[in-house]
Amino acid sequence: MIRAVITGSGSALPEQCVTNAEMAKRVDTTDEWIVERTGIRQRYIAGEGETTSSLATEAARKALEDAGVDASEIGLIILATATPDHTFPATATQVQANLGCRGGVAFDVQAVCSGFLYALGTAESLLRTGMAKKALVIGAETFSRILDWEDRTTCVLFGDGAGAVVLEARDVADDGPGILATKLHADGEHKDLLYVDGGPSTTGEVGKLRMKGREVFRHAVVNLADVLKEVLEDAGVDSGDVDWVVPHQANARILDATARKLGLSTDKIVVTVDQHANTSAASVPLAFDVARKDGRIKQGDLVMFEAMGGGFTWGASLARI
Repeated sequence: MIRAVITGSGSALPEQCVTNAEMAKRVDTTDEWIVERTGIRQRYIAGEGETTSSLATEAARKALEDAGVDASEIGLIILATATPDHTFPATATQVQANLGCRGGVAFDVQAVCSGFLYALGTAESLLRTGMAKKALVIGAETFSRILDWEDRTTCVLFGDGAGAVVLEARDVADDGPGILATKLHADGEHKDLLYVDGGPSTTGEVGKLRMKGREVFRHAVVNLADVLKEVLEDAGVDSGDVDWVVPHQANARILDATARKLGLSTDKIVVTVDQHANTSAASVPLAFDVARKDGRIKQGDLVMFEAMGGGFTWGASLARI
């Protein structure tokens, strides 16, 4: 059967690392307050000249090198981001130009923190139908540029970064590698719980991020547990067979609560929120790359990806590496 197989990964972070102690000098907060409520200890903030496209390009180049694939072989680039370089053209086309691989398909996906899952599902479908043979799926954000730095409840939660994977269409055996199942959902009724208060067609300005954290937490735990069960059932896999869960890195308490709800050991959860904070669409591929490169995730492992973001949007995908 034809499956989309992950053959390489890469990630990129801005140069500037900002600790909780440094955040406490900017806003009325403390390291203890941030760690207790979120598990975050530091985040990376994009500086002058660092953009969503530059971070995405760096992550993509590392993923290509890891996969042993030349940029000219890439026929599809899907970039998940809520912080594009420009309203248009798509930031994916800038990455395409930076990589020097002209002529293929390149576009952005906007599903906020679930963006990478939406991009992964879209790329997998296009590869299986023959639209392309090799693809780059990227999550990249510069969320620091849409934060209200006077709102201490939100500005401490987010960071900037990018992660990327190379997907290849391969004919594999039933027990071979590749994406086994993906489920995606959305519910626009809850948009006022997590949103940006601006846009080209409303205010004409970019706007700032607004969030009602307690309500988002409640929806996240329920929605993520439900979609993980859906994917396991669709793939015919028991939760105990999953080697690793790579979740959206929003909040350590959400990760723990979701694991408990599914009866998963926290030892199987890849956690990088303490290092990177919430990098929105970049968080899942960034965490995946970290766990691959440090040797935790190995060839043959069953890996579950999951995320929920503003909209609400949420989804999960199971892959054999």
